[in-house]
Amino acid sequence: MKNHTELKQIASQILSGMLANPHIYATISDEEGRGQQEQILILTAIEMAEKLIEKVEDRE
Repeated sequence: MKNHTELKQIASQILSGMLANPHIYATISDEEGRGQQEQILILTAIEMAEKLIEKVEDRE
């Protein structure tokens, strides 16, 4: 990864999209955003961002 800031920004945008989708994320857990479901979504968003960055870098 060349740029951690870029990774964080892309992951944040992916995560916000997932959190806004009621089919993926209907309600906040009892752990106030720190529950297992939230952690899974965060890790998924990071993995998706990493793969997107890798694909772009491979094309360059």
